[in-house]
Amino acid sequence: MNVEGKIHKIGETQQISQKFQKREIVIKTEGEYPQFIGCQLTQDKCYIADQFSVGQEVDVWINLRGREWTSKTGEVKYFNTLEIWKMTSTQELGSPQGGIDKNFQEDAINDLQNQQDDLPF
Repeated sequence: MNVEGKIHKIGETQQISQKFQKREIVIKTEGEYPQFIGCQLTQDKCYIADQFSVGQEVDVWINLRGREWTSKTGEVKYFNTLEIWKMTSTQELGSPQGGIDKNFQEDAINDLQNQQDDLPF
């Protein structure tokens, strides 16, 4: 399952126990009714968020995890977690709008057209 949107918040890595750490990230979806999707990175995947910043457009692949918990009084509750296993930027490098700079593109085309063909065939 994947979610596309902008990073709304990146939390710090939290050391929950000696053997478990997590990092929370909130993704804001686009559209008429934007949603704030709380996800988490765990264990060795916590570093993935270091490559991104708030406001960046991303595509996030998640696993839906669920677990059952029984309280001391015998009450049973269920918890769900959206765990990120992959995250990529949907913006092109060097362009915050996700497109190619028009002047750069026109200059590159002109340079290619002005080059002389020195191929022997």
